[in-house]
Amino acid sequence: MTDTPTPPATAREWHLLSRPVGWPEPENFALVEVEVRTPGEGQVLVRNEYLSVDPYMRGRMSAAKSYVAPYELGKAMQGGAVGEVVASNAEGISVGDHVLHFLGWREYAVVDAKTAVKVDPQAAPLSAYLGVLGMTGLTAYAGLLRTASFKEGDSVFVSGAAGAVGSQVGQIAKLKGASRVIGSAGSDEKVKLLTEEYGFDAAFNYKNGPVSEQLRAAAPDGVDVYFDNVGGDHLEAAIGSLNRDGRIAVCGAISVYNNTEPAPGPRNLARLIQTRGRIEGFLVGDHYDLQPQFVQEVGAWVRSGELKYRETVVEGIENNLEAFLGVLRGDNTGKMIVKL
Repeated sequence: MTDTPTPPATAREWHLLSRPVGWPEPENFALVEVEVRTPGEGQVLVRNEYLSVDPYMRGRMSAAKSYVAPYELGKAMQGGAVGEVVASNAEGISVGDHVLHFLGWREYAVVDAKTAVKVDPQAAPLSAYLGVLGMTGLTAYAGLLRTASFKEGDSVFVSGAAGAVGSQVGQIAKLKGASRVIGSAGSDEKVKLLTEEYGFDAAFNYKNGPVSEQLRAAAPDGVDVYFDNVGGDHLEAAIGSLNRDGRIAVCGAISVYNNTEPAPGPRNLARLIQTRGRIEGFLVGDHYDLQPQFVQEVGAWVRSGELKYRETVVEGIENNLEAFLGVLRGDNTGKMIVKL
């Protein structure tokens, strides 16, 4: 086993101390110093360079039964990360290789080699493998093309459209021949970004008035596809504007993640009867078979500059929690990344 550069004896990682009720508070978490372990058989030691913080992590902080196990109290949290292998005890991965894995929220991680994916820092910036070419990108790709059955000529509405997933959904829809793409975002600056940089046909600030009214104005001919990152009033508005045989792909519901009471459901679900509309939830983990096709197609668009992406980069492991809270507040434009 090669072991260079020499890793430190200790490193820092974030632990969940208690389960947040409503909005997460700093006292629910602790930045802890731990011993850096030597990799066992079939493992590698990774010096993390970029960490991902994502809205779904809020769900893992609660004990409620969900599609993924909750974070354990008193232990390091997890999330997407990319970094350099500094010690290897596994075939096929060498010191100096860069890998994508899911032991984030820490400076150093001992990773089972079979769960690590080698990435090429020459083909794209390392941080891109956490966003535009990573799980968020695949979420956009699979949700739009498979779950929402997008087809050329569709009119598409995306909520949370300036976020990492939403901005990619809108651009993929345009590149695939959408007749009209509409986005909603939480600031006038983000609305401008959607239309001027990402090529959306129309966008609106949901804080400037009722979503249903703004959507009707932006999509007078209705929408065929709604990609839902927000839930709540956005979902109700989309059902109200849905065309015959319209499809709604439910990716997330960030507007209700910190609610302590159940949010009221859309009041107009009966409209799905007349439109023959369909609402379907999806998880990116069910669509990893699309990964090779996704990387090939989207990677080419990124290299050609046809698909643009933004990152909001926060520096330092000590700011990991603040970056996560920033995602819940909507502070980020594009993918929120922590650079170590």
